[in-house]
Amino acid sequence: MNRPIVTATLVFAVLALPAVGDAQIAGSNNRAPIAYGADAVEYVGGTLTLNGRAELIQGDNRLRANRISGFNNTGGESRMEATGDVFFVTPEQTIRGDRAVYTTADGVIVVTGDVILTQGQNVATGSRLTYNVRTESARFDSGSSGRVQGVFYPDQTGN
Repeated sequence: MNRPIVTATLVFAVLALPAVGDAQIAGSNNRAPIAYGADAVEYVGGTLTLNGRAELIQGDNRLRANRISGFNNTGGESRMEATGDVFFVTPEQTIRGDRAVYTTADGVIVVTGDVILTQGQNVATGSRLTYNVRTESARFDSGSSGRVQGVFYPDQTGN
């Protein structure tokens, strides 16, 4: 097998989606294979870049964008950047934005731009969402747009 392809596959295997899956879904398998696809794939200097309809899937989690680029630094920390029509989708929620950066060292994904978070019928919007996949804590900021806004529907089951 071609060494750059094997290396590129290993780069993504160590990157974000395994950690994202850990906290997102109870019982998810963070050792599940990571499938990826794009119109073009490039591996240069330790960085793997997916261009055009880029997508990473692990278990029930999916990251989709126009471009996804990831690398490991010498300290073993992985960083992934997604740009252009970014969607991070789990069975419970969808996060949409213009750009996302995920680092494995702290388990934080930061989505910026016109950010929309949906969970069921509930919707929140702002300009920056910082989400810790390990603790499931989130912070929404308004940025220059002035306000974070949302619509939340009460539980109709009586629970």
